[in-house]
Order: sequence, then structure tokens, then C-alpha cells
Amino acid sequence: MNWVRGEKLGHGSFATVNLAVPRSQSSGLPPLMAVKSCGFSSSSSLMSEKLILEELKDCPEIIRCFGESFSYENGEKLYNVLLEYASGGSLADKLKNSGDRRLPEFEVRQYTKALLKGLRYIHNSGYVHCDIKLQNILLCRNGVVKIADFGLAKRVEGRKREYSGTPLYMSPEMVAGGDQGPAADIWALGCVAAEMLTGSPAWRCSDVASLLMKIGVGDELPEIPKNLSSDGKDFLGKCFVKDPSNRWTAEMLLNHPFICDQDFEDEINTASTSPRCPFDFPDNWESSVTCSITSLTLPEYSPESTLFGGGWSIAAAERLRELISDQYSDWSVTDDWVTVR
Repeated sequence: MNWVRGEKLGHGSFATVNLAVPRSQSSGLPPLMAVKSCGFSSSSSLMSEKLILEELKDCPEIIRCFGESFSYENGEKLYNVLLEYASGGSLADKLKNSGDRRLPEFEVRQYTKALLKGLRYIHNSGYVHCDIKLQNILLCRNGVVKIADFGLAKRVEGRKREYSGTPLYMSPEMVAGGDQGPAADIWALGCVAAEMLTGSPAWRCSDVASLLMKIGVGDELPEIPKNLSSDGKDFLGKCFVKDPSNRWTAEMLLNHPFICDQDFEDEINTASTSPRCPFDFPDNWESSVTCSITSLTLPEYSPESTLFGGGWSIAAAERLRELISDQYSDWSVTDDWVTVR
């Protein structure tokens, strides 16, 4: 491998995510990445995700992919996808860590606008994400939004009628008939916005069966927050339309007053510059690159210097590389690692 596996960041139903650093500066990889890995025998979904990310690589609101590799670790063949590392974690993390477990309306508008830009690009490229939720929306430094986890994404044409996604964010047409087109992503976006505003899921049900009945049968809609502005209430109303053919598209919603009437550039909620770990350096450090990926918190990097508003010091990356040489153990084997707090 031309990269080294670091600490585990998280895991899903079929893959794990670890921190990763390249073995050499000449590799062309960012100084800090995340690597998503799974067993080769069950890698078809991850391989599909990698191909989709490469096709969508020109959208700044979508997590970047830096390539793939195979590795043999602990006697198992693994398939690995190298991804951009998101230092701000996910919107789920941000909501959980906020003071009153909800976000101010101007911040919700900022994140929703960026998310809509990403969805517009995804839909115009002929795809449906199929799993838009707080956990799959990542934040880079200074609140830059990235859509991640395309493991369930599919092409609009020829899509199968099947259940996929997270029940709390499923659209009525998905529950009722398994139909999952671009409109289903818009319904999920409405659920995400409502959850950011209230700190609670758009639907409140004690069990999945009752939840699916609420979504798929009858005329009941998610509750719209009462203290939301009139524009905000109207915006959510355009997302929560039972008939997908009448639901507004991402393009239409980007022209809605809740989104388009304000310039969010000066409203970005910048976090403290205090480092949260040994790799988290302040913005005034020079960087020839910038980074990010999956839903945890650490530093950030990317090939375009200040693309995400801050960066990783090359000197810091060099210090990491100095720890890597042939005389040391293989870092991909973690049994002998010692955790230092």
C-alpha cells in the first residue's frame, strides 16, 4: 500500500472507516485522508460508490475520492477507497454537540442551500442518493458542506422498486411502492432541515411499523416547526408534498426565498481555532493542500490549498511521514498499538 492505515473513525453495516496518511509525499495523495474498507467478497456496493464519486468529482458539495486499492490485512483481502477527510464531523454530530440540540435558522438555511446544490448536481447527473440524512452530511472547516456515503445511490433510469435507506427519512412513495426517484431525496432533505431546526426527527413514532404506516398511508405530514419564519414554513411545505410529481425539485428550491434571498457567505458559523487533536492546526499555518471525509472530527486537507478555509501544515505531514519507514512495524496491523490520551 502507498498509504498507512491509522485509527478507526467509524463503521457501517458493511464497511469501516479509518484515518489514513500516504507513505511518501510523492504519492500525489493528500497528507491526511480517510479510508473506507470492506472485505473483497462483499465489496460490490463500495466499488459502485467509488465509481459514482468519480463521476460526481466536479461538485464541491460532494465528498472527494482519491482512488482505490487492495490490501491483505490479518489474512483477509480488503477493498479500500481513499476519501476526503471532513474535520467538522457530520451534521448529526454538530446537532448533538450544540447547546440546545438545535441550530439557528440562518445556519440551517446555509447548510440546506449547500445540500441543495449537491442534490441538484447529483440529480442532473442522473443519480438519486437514496440515503440523505444528518449522518451522511459532513462538514469541513468553516462549515463547508459535503454529501457522503453513496453506497445506496442508483441511476434514475432503470431503478428497481426496492426498499433502501433510513426509515425516518423515507418518502411516502418509497414506503408505499418502492419508488425512489430524485423527489425522494427532496423529501429526505425536508426531514433533515426540520431536524436541524427542532433537534428532533421530523417523525415521532415508537416503532418502525407505526412510522412506515404514518409515512405511506393517509395524508399526515411531518410537523413544521411553529417558531420557523414564514419562508421557512413554506419551504418545508414544498418538500413535504405527498405526491412526488408535485414536490419541488432541487433547482426550484434553490430559488425559494428561504434560500435565495440571503447571502450566507458572511454568516458562516466559524468554530474555535483551538486544536482538538495533535493534527488540528489553526488556519494561519501555510498549506499547499486541504482535506476531509466521513463523519468524525479531526483535521482537514485538500489539493487546493484553502478550498475548505484552512489547512494542514506540510511540516505536520512530514512529521507523520518520518514515523514511517521499513524498520517499523506494519501500521495496518493494529494489535500492538498503544492508545495515548
